[in-house]
Amino acid sequence: MSASLDLLNPDRPKRVLMVAANAATSPVTGWPVGFWWAELVHPWWEFSEHGYEVTIASPDGGPLTADSWSDPRDESGYSAHDVLSLGFISSPAHAGLVENTVALGAVDLDTYDAILLVGGQSPMVTFVDDERVHQALATFHDSGRVAAAICHATCVLLKARGASGELLVAGKTWTGFANSEEDFADEYVGQRIQPFRIEDEGKALPGTNMIVASRFKSHAIRDGNLITGQQQYSGTAAARLIIGALGV
Repeated sequence: MSASLDLLNPDRPKRVLMVAANAATSPVTGWPVGFWWAELVHPWWEFSEHGYEVTIASPDGGPLTADSWSDPRDESGYSAHDVLSLGFISSPAHAGLVENTVALGAVDLDTYDAILLVGGQSPMVTFVDDERVHQALATFHDSGRVAAAICHATCVLLKARGASGELLVAGKTWTGFANSEEDFADEYVGQRIQPFRIEDEGKALPGTNMIVASRFKSHAIRDGNLITGQQQYSGTAAARLIIGALGV
């Protein structure tokens, strides 16, 4: 199917591919890490409210595990305020969407209007060097369709390149998890969490403009067909930019 032709059909619901990370173990803390609930649920809700068809995929497929601190029920209370995710988790039908995700390699990318990479701690271990994820994002970007990433999933933009060989962020303004937010998280748990910092790495790249806003405030950027969100509080804003870019 030709993506460029299919997208012109006003009677076809828009389709978004959300890619979340499979479970991993942090090389820094030794903790199990996964995706972040709010970064999946909040955009999913926005898309669904607009009548979009949403597919949740992962690089390896199968069941996903969320970072425990993103679960509103977790004893840490870190995400206790996130009632939207709590409702999603509490619904068997919705929670089931992450229990058997489709493998990214089995997805026909040409049938989707946009891709959104979901953050969490696992992307810093798994997405950052996974050519399957890089290539999927580049496929959307190169074809002029919406390519988006939130929070720690923006680590992909430090390395992902298009068909031209240039970084996807070449000449672009974009955002990702901020140093101030890493400082807060490290202090909260009493140790360094991440193997590297997206803000440091992004600002060191030549020919691109990586910027961040205030700590844990909603912040999303659209530059052409590239859309990025700073952290877990930016999922809704990023989703709305995607919806705006798709014209519906």
